[in-house]
Amino acid sequence: MRRSIDDDQVPVPPLDPEEAGDLAPVNWAVSICDDYEDAAPRLQLLVEEVGAAGTGLVAHLDPERARRLRLALASALAELGEDRGR
Repeated sequence: MRRSIDDDQVPVPPLDPEEAGDLAPVNWAVSICDDYEDAAPRLQLLVEEVGAAGTGLVAHLDPERARRLRLALASALAELGEDRGR
C-alpha cells in the first residue's frame, strides 16, 4: 500500500546570486507505505531538487520518529514566533 498525503515545492529565498551559492529549489512529499516484510505502515518523507526526479532522499519513519519530527517542526515554528500548529 502507498498513499500520498501532501507535497509542495520550496523555492529559494530571494538572495543575491553570490549569496545563494548552492541553494536550489526543492520538492518535498509525505506519503504512507507498508512495503516492508513486517508490513508495519511507515511515513515516507521525500526531499529532492526540483527537476531532478528520482535523485532525492527518502526517510522511512516509524510513528515514534514521525512524532519526533513533528515536534521538532513545531518547536522551530515557536522559535520563529509562529503558531506551533495542531
